[in-house]
Amino acid sequence: MDKFRMIFQFFQSNQESFMNGICGIMALASTQMYSAFDFNCPCLPHYNLAYGLGILLVPPFILFLLGFVLNNNISMLAEEWRRPQGQRGKDPAVLRYMFCSMAQRAMIAPAVWVSVTLLDGKCITCAFCTLVPVETLGNASHLQLSQGEVQRVLARIPCKEIYNGQQLIANEVAVRYLRCISQALGWCFVLLMTTLAFLVRSLRPCFSQAAFLKCRYWSHYIDIERKLFDETCAEHARSFAKVCIQQFFEGMSTDLVAARCHLPRKAPADAAEAAEKLLGITDWGTMNMALKSWHRCKPPLHLHPPALSTGNGWAGEGQPPTHPSAPRRETAAYYSWV
Repeated sequence: MDKFRMIFQFFQSNQESFMNGICGIMALASTQMYSAFDFNCPCLPHYNLAYGLGILLVPPFILFLLGFVLNNNISMLAEEWRRPQGQRGKDPAVLRYMFCSMAQRAMIAPAVWVSVTLLDGKCITCAFCTLVPVETLGNASHLQLSQGEVQRVLARIPCKEIYNGQQLIANEVAVRYLRCISQALGWCFVLLMTTLAFLVRSLRPCFSQAAFLKCRYWSHYIDIERKLFDETCAEHARSFAKVCIQQFFEGMSTDLVAARCHLPRKAPADAAEAAEKLLGITDWGTMNMALKSWHRCKPPLHLHPPALSTGNGWAGEGQPPTHPSAPRRETAAYYSWV
């Protein structure tokens, strides 16, 4: 349990680690889904191709969309892309970095599905069984069959229990031929994905390290800013609700006192603290105006220096900070009255 707790804490350390953990879980889930999937080829011409390619390509597309849905940054990216310009500019490079980062993580589970499917070989065997070269691997002159009849016989290759074309081509030969091709494609796909991942993760920062660091920093900043804003809004809502409920019960107690029902009344100790957290926003309309203002014109990313105290008072905003003067050297002179 301690190891699982450490792994869980590592996944919760930051947003990137959390999404890496989610993508790893989705990759393992994709392999479990494929192993539990009951593959049944229709063994009919013009249906095998659609079924085989559908199993090969449709689940990866669903897993790719699911990777975007589970990524918390997709809503943040859409909000940053669609928000008005306001007082803060939008950097397209940061938006591209965020989208590419999410796309790379969302591609892990589909890549695992395609790799496992190709290495297993059932989809390729079902989809392309009618393209087996009978002239090379079988005996095309043994039976005088039309092209349509040959296609119907070859379409039953994945279904060993109903295959009746052993005189045309052996079932084991055709299956092994198609499975070898599928496994070769699978290993080539794995090699291609590994090479692309290596190039993207290692070589991209080498060519534009400054731009890469800038985009990575501001993408993390947007994520942290959104979290802090949500936490601040939640804290304000809690304080607003607390003060509102306290005022309600105070009003009720006043009415009860007026009705000659003397009840013990004790002021809450944290009433002043809750009121301070409201920051002057004490009604519905003001809070809605603050939220709209945050969306329409976010404050510019420029922090003003704090006011510094000097000997004559407080220094104004924008003045350079005063550094303490160097200690003055004192020289003592001695005179003799000789």
